[in-house]
Amino acid sequence: MNNEAKSGNAFVNALRKSNMTAIGLVLVAMIVIASVTSPYFLDIYNLQSLARDLAFIGMIGVAQSLLLLIGELDLSVGKIASLCGILSGIMMVQWGWNSWLSLFIALICGLLFGAINGLIITRLRLNSMVATIGMQGVYGGINLVLTKGKAITGIPENIYFLGKGALGPVPMPFIFCIIVLVLILFLVKRTKTGRYIYAIGNSREAAKILGIRVDRIRVLIYSLVGFISALAGILYVARLGSSQSAIGENWPMNSIASSVIGGVSLNGGIGNPAGALIGAAIIGIIQNMIVLYGVNVYWQSAVSGFVVVIAISFSSISEIVREKRARKIKVG
Repeated sequence: MNNEAKSGNAFVNALRKSNMTAIGLVLVAMIVIASVTSPYFLDIYNLQSLARDLAFIGMIGVAQSLLLLIGELDLSVGKIASLCGILSGIMMVQWGWNSWLSLFIALICGLLFGAINGLIITRLRLNSMVATIGMQGVYGGINLVLTKGKAITGIPENIYFLGKGALGPVPMPFIFCIIVLVLILFLVKRTKTGRYIYAIGNSREAAKILGIRVDRIRVLIYSLVGFISALAGILYVARLGSSQSAIGENWPMNSIASSVIGGVSLNGGIGNPAGALIGAAIIGIIQNMIVLYGVNVYWQSAVSGFVVVIAISFSSISEIVREKRARKIKVG
């Protein structure tokens, strides 16, 4: 009986200490508030629309969380997504290539763009934020050169179900998002590479001393982020029925926000990619409520930026509190 009580207390304490639990409770509270204050929130059409929008932020957020776990980030994810979407459109429409071959090549291009980011950062020892801001300009410039600012229309209808279709009531993009999350969770929780990612995030120098090939892991992560960005980009093309250079404009900011809200530390080594999806859901519900309440849609960008600042502030405040507690323990 005592053992059962101890195990029960341990479980409760674990829940209290878990950031995921707190974030999950916030998400549940927001769902309840939205359901009570708006009669349209639980409408099946609205929920499907919310899940479809959430899928793109969620995918990019989960990818971004991998980089944040090693203390880095990629601000070019949106431009990689749009460029891969543009390339797939060019191959399908202008060159007349097979739709599925075009999408596959676009995914490989995303992988290569991510690898290029990683190689530039690791070989030249550049700051990830500065380097990816630069690469954002490069990919965005290529977008404009290829499209001259015009959308590529006439996308074959046989790929529309990837963006517009659903499996039962669940939109296809959301299914892809869940698949991405499961694979990433398997990577970080069940493989040596995942343990290496957390080790690098905690101390890059210590990881090198332990024999971990740090730069190789970093390039691998950037490649995965590029691949997932490309996937999100081509799914969005399938949703719109056209390739546009404007795809993914807000994805870098929202992906960082969703990861930080989800408990992933900006300093690396702490967090769970699943939290990024919960954070993306919180952002998605906020944006959805703005629309349902009839607020000007242009406030969405302002609200997203405000959420980023608040999330980062909470993260910094938490770290400051931890440091103070650690000092008190040492002094005591």
